[in-house]
Amino acid sequence: MTITMLKSKLHHLRVTRVDLEYQGSLLVDETLLAAAGMRNFEKILVANLANGERFETYAIAAKAGSGEVCLNGAAAHKGKVGDRLIVMSWCELTEAEAATHRPRVVCLDAGNRPLP
Repeated sequence: MTITMLKSKLHHLRVTRVDLEYQGSLLVDETLLAAAGMRNFEKILVANLANGERFETYAIAAKAGSGEVCLNGAAAHKGKVGDRLIVMSWCELTEAEAATHRPRVVCLDAGNRPLP
């Protein structure tokens, strides 16, 4: 048996742009994805603190160091520039692995920079 556990989280990621005409997904600075241990095209759950919206999509890496976070396609309807997001990814673990697992959590400031 496996258990679905939180693998990683970007906490208080701020939306910098929305693009309704893009083909979908959430564009996130590649450096931030790496800090959280998330991969390009990985399935994610996004929670918007401003409006309570929650949606699943996948991450797409934006230019490293850009601080960019863009709601694309249908997700563009789920928020606006300045909204704070919580972006989560998941993993499947055995019970033995779950007993010692700790998710990687990256908390961010208002400029999408990791806090110490």
